[in-house]
Amino acid sequence: MKLITFDSHGTPTPGVVKDGHVLDLSGHLVRSVLEALVDRATEERVRRAVGAFSGHGPAVSSLKLLPPIPRPGKILCIGQNYADHCAEQNQSLPERPILFAKFPSCVIGPGDPIVRPAEVEKLDYEAELVVVIGRRARKVARAEALGYVAGYMIGNDVTAREIQKRDGQWVRGKSFDTFAPLGPFLVTADEIPNPGILSVKTWVNGELRQDSNTSNLVFDVPALIENLSAGMTLEPGDLIYTGTPGGVGVFRTPPVFLQPGDTVAIEIEGLGRLENPVAGEV
Repeated sequence: MKLITFDSHGTPTPGVVKDGHVLDLSGHLVRSVLEALVDRATEERVRRAVGAFSGHGPAVSSLKLLPPIPRPGKILCIGQNYADHCAEQNQSLPERPILFAKFPSCVIGPGDPIVRPAEVEKLDYEAELVVVIGRRARKVARAEALGYVAGYMIGNDVTAREIQKRDGQWVRGKSFDTFAPLGPFLVTADEIPNPGILSVKTWVNGELRQDSNTSNLVFDVPALIENLSAGMTLEPGDLIYTGTPGGVGVFRTPPVFLQPGDTVAIEIEGLGRLENPVAGEV
């Protein structure tokens, strides 16, 4: 299923996209996308409703889409997790996952502007496969890890490079408001049986900047879940940003950064297309 959250008269409303049209799940007593996934009985009820849906709903293109999970719990992020990204910065492959965090307050949806803070000049994009946890996970073995995944989304790990470098750690430079675009869909795990073979592409103003594949991940999705759950409990609705491939602005020659008026578009195979304009801080 392709699940969305959309604005219905000011209320975040869960829905399912089928053949370009939307089934409003609020009419089936589902209050959120997450609720449709973490309770087995609710998910089965939703799947039955989708099967019976005739397509006489609004076109998804006519709706204002919000982040599929508007207020996630933990947002866990992995740095330097693509071989081509390590190569472009002359870094050896990490021996273990490099973990940092973003904050839920920086989440925005498709079409929402990425706002460049007044203090930032080196604003960068990072296309990422985002994993959505669907079951409470603690000390999960790699072989069982994908069974804890509810689905996948496209994410953009927007980064203020000078803040990242100046602070000596990454959290603040990656957690300004609007620095976590997500969407347009949350695609359920059954539609992505192998998250390790997905193409990942980013365009800025129509110019292809990133062109890679999740097969270049240093630590794949099962390895990340095993590693993270060994030391903390992962809960339904937690997100894992799995890292970005090569082609980010800071390591281009010469470096090139996002400017107000730019548009960033990211496509990940099977997950749709996430577009966001860039605006200056008012």
